[in-house]
Amino acid sequence: MLSIVSTPIGNLGDITLRAIDTLKKCSAIVCEDTRVTGNLLKQLNIGKKPLTSITSYSSGHHLEETIERLKRGEHLALTSDAGTPGISDPGYALVSRARAEGIDIEVVPGPAAFLAALSASGLPIHHFTYLGFLPLKKGRKTLLASLKNEERTIVFYESVHRIGKTLQELAEALQGQPDRPIVIARELTKMHEEVISTTVAGLPDIAASVMKKGEFVIVIGAREGRREAGASPRED
Repeated sequence: MLSIVSTPIGNLGDITLRAIDTLKKCSAIVCEDTRVTGNLLKQLNIGKKPLTSITSYSSGHHLEETIERLKRGEHLALTSDAGTPGISDPGYALVSRARAEGIDIEVVPGPAAFLAALSASGLPIHHFTYLGFLPLKKGRKTLLASLKNEERTIVFYESVHRIGKTLQELAEALQGQPDRPIVIARELTKMHEEVISTTVAGLPDIAASVMKKGEFVIVIGAREGRREAGASPRED
């Protein structure tokens, strides 16, 4: 059995009872950074578990080893450093392979930073597109240009090292749409959580003043003419 276990994105209080129970019962954990997961287990008063970093799967050897353990009936948990495994982390590779091998998989849902940001944005989210992290070089300019005509709300992550540059690039890419809404969420669920609502016109000032600390999620409203579309009709 492979259990996909979501972990808090900042506030330990967001861990679910089911996640704690699963982490206690599993025989080992596949994670991103063993130090981060080890610290989480310590905070939850869960005894030490064998930890394997999923980054070691690049060679293929450790992935095969994990699959064989699952085939033998071992109960393993898959976690992310923060949030839901498989979302902008390499966990999907293990899940994909386990599913192809017919291994039982269960999901223990929980937080995801981009969903928290969407919820707090106040923008219509009946249709949205999630971009993960923007490409660093190849395709970046083309992708940014394509956002100008996007008819859905857009959400993506950005690192503290690139947030200022990215906001400046967005201001340039979305020229001609000064009133298009932008929401910048920082350090969600943590002590210094901050959610800034602005527009394309306000991006240069925000880029210069935003605190370059923490983790960022950027939400961009749909192009003008689509934001007023309202929620999708629901069937009773």
